[in-house]
Amino acid sequence: MRYRKLGQWGIKVSEISLGAWTTYGDAVKDFETIQQIVRMAYENGVNFFDNADVYARGQGEELMSRALADFPRHTLVMSTKVFWPMSDDVNDRGLSRKHVMEAIGKSLKRMKTDYVDLYFCHRYDPEVPMEELVPTMSSLIDRGWILYWGTSEWPAARIAEAVSFARAHGFHPPVVEQPQYSMLYRERVEKEILPEAERAGMGLVVWSPLAQGMLTGRYDQGIPEGSRFERYPQFASRYMTEENRQKVLALREIANELGLTRAQLALAWVLRQKGVSSAITGASSPKQLQESLGAAGVDLTPEVVERIEKILNPSV
Repeated sequence: MRYRKLGQWGIKVSEISLGAWTTYGDAVKDFETIQQIVRMAYENGVNFFDNADVYARGQGEELMSRALADFPRHTLVMSTKVFWPMSDDVNDRGLSRKHVMEAIGKSLKRMKTDYVDLYFCHRYDPEVPMEELVPTMSSLIDRGWILYWGTSEWPAARIAEAVSFARAHGFHPPVVEQPQYSMLYRERVEKEILPEAERAGMGLVVWSPLAQGMLTGRYDQGIPEGSRFERYPQFASRYMTEENRQKVLALREIANELGLTRAQLALAWVLRQKGVSSAITGASSPKQLQESLGAAGVDLTPEVVERIEKILNPSV
């Protein structure tokens, strides 16, 4: 396992990380299985474990953190997020000072930790001005409840606004953005987010680097019973196109030549970007995780990247 800084900042995260979204407390509820997966990740060098309060309505935080309790806290980079509604209450959502302050307290209690390393604003909230949000997030650092804060799926212009406001007024700026990024979803990150993150000295920790499993080859012949695409039709409608299927099939030859699976090739492709600090993977079984871990330390040559580009963008 290799480790990368979050942009210009000193904290380092593993290239491959483990996230709780759509898995722990959702697809996987058996704690022994979760514990086995988390232990395998940790023993193979994963130090970054990503979560959010909204994942299975807090169960993601509880179950993953319970499994992480076996390991020294200083060896872990733990994250969670705030934004999405946690109840029907009008203030139990968004990025108001009231909700953020209450949400972090609840997350810390569920995670049984005194602090989280990274705290993400899970979406941009147009109803909350930077004059409210930035000082609130900065105060959480000053209180020792979080060590760094970041954004997730924010527009590039709003990231720039938050950084500028923080620097102009002596507050802690965001240090990390968490966008969706994969071979099949790349234009927004490469054209907008990566350039802005580089200017701001921020790192990227990207989610869905396998396009919800489309890039693994699992859907070469359709949608298997019990698969993620069957459980979440919205993902199938987004990725399960004939064009994408042909691209994934064509990538098999390159992966085979390199002695990689297509999942490992897709992760290595994401990590070719120096601005990407970590690729967040999900795993519902030790076998899935073991495959993802095989992408750690893999470098793709410029020639291989060019061949992949011809498959992904044959008209270019």
